[in-house]
Amino acid sequence: MGAGLAKLAAPVCCRELRPLVLSWSPELPCVWRALHTSAVCAKNRAARVRVGKGDKPVTYEEAHVPHHIVHRKGWLSLHTGNLAGEDHAAERTVEDVFFRKFMLGTFPGCLADQLVLKRRANQVEICALVLRQLPAHKFYILVGYSETLLSHIYKCPVHLHLQTVPSKVVYKYI
Repeated sequence: MGAGLAKLAAPVCCRELRPLVLSWSPELPCVWRALHTSAVCAKNRAARVRVGKGDKPVTYEEAHVPHHIVHRKGWLSLHTGNLAGEDHAAERTVEDVFFRKFMLGTFPGCLADQLVLKRRANQVEICALVLRQLPAHKFYILVGYSETLLSHIYKCPVHLHLQTVPSKVVYKYI
């Protein structure tokens, strides 16, 4: 039974084994050439909101597609790490992700839009729109807690600039 399986599992196209087959050799065993064509699909769907019936509210950041950054909208993280020759760009990206996740956890369900992170010299400024879901004294406690903890973690001054809005800001309906 073992020999029967070996016969079935043997490659069909390679009838003889050669010790060396060069890629430029005209006698390659089992070489098929084919050209596959398909229709061009030049659609970039990443980070886009699908168009509906005109009843879906979107924010300013969601309304513009990613290739319009710098032309119609700005970056959400402002620092000099993306300039040519600058070091530690990857570390700044990881820090940005930490800042965003920390703020989402500290202000659960209160952030109305994306955070804007600004680095100026040795100082980090976090700008955010927050919903008026908590009383003012709780916002003050959370702002102080966030600034103190992030300043100790990153060993640089961190300032939060919050603006409260009654509901999520709708830029347009798609």
